Amino acid sequence: MKPTREEALALLLEYNSSDALIKHAFAVEGVMKHFASLYGEDEEKWGVIGLLHDLDYEKYPDEHCKKCVEIMQDKGIDEEYIHGVACHGWGLCSDVEPVERMEKVLYTIDELTGLINAACLMRPSKSVLDIELKSVKKKYKTPSFAAGVDRSVIENGCSILGVELDYIITETINGMRKCAEEIGLKGNI
Repeated sequence: MKPTREEALALLLEYNSSDALIKHAFAVEGVMKHFASLYGEDEEKWGVIGLLHDLDYEKYPDEHCKKCVEIMQDKGIDEEYIHGVACHGWGLCSDVEPVERMEKVLYTIDELTGLINAACLMRPSKSVLDIELKSVKKKYKTPSFAAGVDRSVIENGCSILGVELDYIITETINGMRKCAEEIGLKGNI
């Protein structure tokens, strides 16, 4: 089965109630759809995989990226979607390597959306709509800022995608702007 956005959202909400995790899922979904549009790929598919990427995190944090495989298999979801979700934790909590471009993008932008979210909340506007690359790069280079964000994953992702960090940051911001209201980062603009 290739879940629709509505089916994926229902599944996400079945396993998650945390507002922060749900907004993170929406942010990753939005960024994945944005990158799919840049690469001429299936936006719905990339978005659904982004939406489901942390499906198991709230209820099974110690089995993250493993329990989601079981859950998705039980629901009859296509292996392509399962692999896409499972590989975003490659080297951290999963030994499933990202192979397809979609998987590499998810691996790269997952942590980055968290850093950009934190950077936006530090701004007077509390918005992603007016944040620029320069501001994010300054925060990125400060290890104590959003210390839980593993920058080596982002940098490794850029390497396996063959793109520059500035490009990934800029396009991740652009993707988050498209869903600013849904992710709580419209701010007071």
